[in-house]
Amino acid sequence: MNGVRVGVADWRLHLRGWHAVDLAARVGADGVHLDLGGPGRGPRIDRRGALAHLRRRSEETGVAVLALTANVLNDIGLTAEPGGTDALRVRRILIRLMDAGHALGAPLVFVPSFRRSAIGGPSDLRRTIDVLRWAAPEAAARGLLLASENVLAPDQAGELVEGVGSPVFRLLLDTWNPRAAGVDPLPLVRDAAPHWADQVHLKEADGGTVGRAPLGRGHPPAADVLRALTDHGVRIGALVLENDYRDGDTARLAHDTATARRYADALPGPRPTEPLPEEAR
Repeated sequence: MNGVRVGVADWRLHLRGWHAVDLAARVGADGVHLDLGGPGRGPRIDRRGALAHLRRRSEETGVAVLALTANVLNDIGLTAEPGGTDALRVRRILIRLMDAGHALGAPLVFVPSFRRSAIGGPSDLRRTIDVLRWAAPEAAARGLLLASENVLAPDQAGELVEGVGSPVFRLLLDTWNPRAAGVDPLPLVRDAAPHWADQVHLKEADGGTVGRAPLGRGHPPAADVLRALTDHGVRIGALVLENDYRDGDTARLAHDTATARRYADALPGPRPTEPLPEEAR
């Protein structure tokens, strides 16, 4: 055992929240990524009593809460004009996200940049940097790492990291999303090697359908990206399934969990856990 964990993302399951924790335990996963929820995104996990129940189920099942995200940000827009109503909503949601992450003992929260939060040009990138630069000290104060999941090309990803300028800031890699946006993930892995979070989303496509083929049968395979990460010295702590299991096919979910376990066992393993840098406290 090398310590690399296998997880599932609850927004890609037919069950959410603590039900997803129980499902993860049944299929042999070690952890979960959870969505904060909200309008059109399922029940809020930070509603009254829910966080305490989630933490209990995590402790009872041994399924760790690896990270939290707030997919509702894709419906509002991380790139909203400063000073407006949407920009204020974004900051309030980010505070809720970080409070929930801290309450659940997660090491990481990450912010998605898709749909209305997509970074389509220089002004979007500047606004995203401004929001994440504001959020980074808030994450550090709660003992969290903060990551961005996006499909930026290597030079833009570097600009994002430099602009946020925080030792707690990371990039979260998805093995398929960059390809879908026309970005070759292999140069991206190389150029951003010092900045990757140690958790990776596993996703593949098959015949134009994203996330429905059993893991390992899509093209190109996620394993190619994992090899590139290893080749460039990135130590991975968790592989998190983000194929599409919303049809309730738990047999395919169990198969993919086992496949991800084989991938995880072939990795060097995570570095020893380190405290947040002194300047981030």
